[in-house]
Amino acid sequence: MNAPFPSTPASPGNDPRLPLKLLIAAPRGFCAGVDRAIEIVERALQKYGAPVYVRHEIVHNRYVVDSLKAKGAIFVEELDEVPDDAPVVFSAHGVPKTVPAEAERRNMLYVDATCPLVSKVHRQAERQIEKGQHILFIGHAGHPEVIGTMGQVPDGRITLVETVEDVAALPFSGEDDLSYLSQTTLSVDDTREIIEALVARYPQIVAPKAEDICYATSNRQAAVKQIADECELVLVIGAPNSSNSLRLVEVAERMGTTSRLIQRADEIDPSWLEGVATIGLTAGASAPEKLVREVVDRLSDWRLVEEEVVTSAEENMVFKLPRQLTE
Repeated sequence: MNAPFPSTPASPGNDPRLPLKLLIAAPRGFCAGVDRAIEIVERALQKYGAPVYVRHEIVHNRYVVDSLKAKGAIFVEELDEVPDDAPVVFSAHGVPKTVPAEAERRNMLYVDATCPLVSKVHRQAERQIEKGQHILFIGHAGHPEVIGTMGQVPDGRITLVETVEDVAALPFSGEDDLSYLSQTTLSVDDTREIIEALVARYPQIVAPKAEDICYATSNRQAAVKQIADECELVLVIGAPNSSNSLRLVEVAERMGTTSRLIQRADEIDPSWLEGVATIGLTAGASAPEKLVREVVDRLSDWRLVEEEVVTSAEENMVFKLPRQLTE
């Protein structure tokens, strides 16, 4: 009788006799805004009972969403999918003003899980409009955070800028009253280039009082930069629709290191390890640490893994929960 095929094909990439150095970036994974958003859904389930509806994915991670579904959360795209008498949570990415206005019109019980750092950008947008400025908003079209922020101001008062090339095509003059803001999960380097182009073309443009890109996005990108030079491959755990996770892949590749976005350990192809002695590992701000350990265990099935955590910053940020869930 023929011997059964091994579950993992033998190759130089997965020979268990070969060592593999694994540089694990820190900080990585959940940020304070994601922790808060998940806890809001869990507390809402405890307080109001299942089901609790959530407009849009609470954060961009399938594992997190599926875990909350198992506890009684129902995810929808729009409010018209939510019964009037059911509690609803707005996602961490923020929503246009029309969404809470519609919820109030219907006398719905809603909880806003918008990340406080995104809410800060919303308030800045309102202040800039009050001053009569036209906002140039740096971000990616279609992203929920962009839709939410652009929905804070009247139509025609904000223009999306995605690239340096977009700056050259803007219709404004050096006399126009302009200001800029940016999505919180962008590439620090890309955003800097766009801001430099805006300032060069419009010297009068007003900057926000503080950096819009959130601390967690900046820290995770810096952590990848610290390890990428020493690696032949960087694995980023995150969802394909997670802006901050996609930016981590781009950061590694800009440094000349191959990088791959994965959602779970089972997406790793053993052939990726062939000829690789050092791998970097990080996780986007919506990915739980459980998935990091899952990847480490998977790599350990194939190679003799030596883990090293490389810390570039310490994070201790905590955001308060909405009062309605703590009283």
